[in-house]
Amino acid sequence: MTRTTDGDPPTPHTPGRIPPRPGFLDEVRDAVTLRAALLIIGVLALQLGFITSYIGAFHHPKPTDIPLAVVAPTPAAADRAVRDLAALPGDPLDPRAVADEATARRQIGNREVDGALLLSPAGPDRLLVASASGASLSDALTAVVTRAEKAEGRAVDVLDVVPDAPGDARGLTSFYLVIGWCVGGYLCAAVLAVSAGARPANPHRALIRLGVLLIYSVVAGLLGTVIAGPVLDALPGSVPALWGLGALLVFAVGALTLALQGLAGIIGIGLAILIVVVLGNPSAGGAYPYPLLPPFWQAVGPALPPGAGTYAARSISYFRGNGALGPMLVISAWAVGGALVTMVCAVLRRRAGERADAAAPASPGPGSTTPA
Repeated sequence: MTRTTDGDPPTPHTPGRIPPRPGFLDEVRDAVTLRAALLIIGVLALQLGFITSYIGAFHHPKPTDIPLAVVAPTPAAADRAVRDLAALPGDPLDPRAVADEATARRQIGNREVDGALLLSPAGPDRLLVASASGASLSDALTAVVTRAEKAEGRAVDVLDVVPDAPGDARGLTSFYLVIGWCVGGYLCAAVLAVSAGARPANPHRALIRLGVLLIYSVVAGLLGTVIAGPVLDALPGSVPALWGLGALLVFAVGALTLALQGLAGIIGIGLAILIVVVLGNPSAGGAYPYPLLPPFWQAVGPALPPGAGTYAARSISYFRGNGALGPMLVISAWAVGGALVTMVCAVLRRRAGERADAAAPASPGPGSTTPA
């Protein structure tokens, strides 16, 4: 619209004239849509959830029900020690009597217990710990048992029977390796969504995405293992076993992300971050193993990919794979479930498109007339 100089009302824009530029408020009204506002609110909620989850899990680590084997010269002495340790305020220990030191060491190696207290009539007693399960856990176990022994007027010597590797400071390398693999998994799926659309158009496209993710997972699992092991010498253990774990974990997290994208579109990326990062990372048992976490994080951690991956990586690296089967099954379930949901969403999307095409009116052919 244009206005004449003598005050006449606006007239339609004439060809050849440059229309007036929209003002700032016009641009705001055009840019700030309801969808954009909801996405920003979602990001804020995700950020606050991240802060709450990490601080909630880490701000007050408290030992609870740490599995502890107890060896004593006589069954009566063992039963008495188990009763006394189980009665400690706050339930920091979950003690159980075992026959001898060999049994206690075997249970530590099998990851059935996190330590063992060997009582000696002549003193001092001995506490066996495994810092490879997490230095913070062995430190907490040492502090609890030392206080309990001191209250009884006894002394205790500490022996680390499964120590960290020299390059694995406080046993955190496995945790950081797993987090790196998880990040790669959901970023790979997110890039596929950004480049080709959040939802695959048909099952063939979904299968292609899963194939690309599988190739990426195999490469990422191998390179991560090589960097953590042979290159930096930060993590011992079988390279093929860690490679297999890494490939499975990357694929599981990527398949989960693809599945959530199939269900919720681009919002699925945020949901994947919620599950893997906001809930999964602080409950993974990395900085603080499960017995030191609050009940909620202690409960969900083993069921999520970061927690299962961290436990399996430590088992492979330091415990000859003992205890890794359960976590590997958890990760496999996420991988299979994510792939199946991705394919089902693609099939349903194709069928919906076919129904829409069938319901659409046929376009008029040449020479046909349009009804009045």
